[in-house]
Amino acid sequence: MSSRWYPIYQRGNPQLRVFLPNFWMKLIRPAEEQPPNVVTFSVSMEMTKYDVRNYLEKIYKLPVVDVRTRIALGDTKRDQTYGYVTKKDDVKLAYVTLPKEESFVFPEMFAEKAEKQAKEEKSLDESKEGFKRFLDRNKKRPGTPGWFSI
Repeated sequence: MSSRWYPIYQRGNPQLRVFLPNFWMKLIRPAEEQPPNVVTFSVSMEMTKYDVRNYLEKIYKLPVVDVRTRIALGDTKRDQTYGYVTKKDDVKLAYVTLPKEESFVFPEMFAEKAEKQAKEEKSLDESKEGFKRFLDRNKKRPGTPGWFSI
């Protein structure tokens, strides 16, 4: 299925004619935790699950067990000053199941960013632990709520 217009064939010098579909697929990081053999794609709205299966099997030679598709509605937002409503485009998601032996791990593109985030989380956890120790240490101190007994 292509909406591109190609020149009409003319006799004489053979012309190279390539017919490309208007389909596209984008690998996306899943929002929820998934089994290791399930891969999520954002696909063209015109693609069916059979198109997704053929695309992956013929072009990338991936063994596909099952394909499930769904349409995720775009977010709606109301403008605060004028009151009109805007809506983002809907997106078709394809969940491709590979055989049990296969597994896919989403590649970590920015390792430095992940390390920095891990350090920040570690320092946050350390500060939480320090605050808990402070509360435990000062629990029986006079002048704090809960110190007096009836």
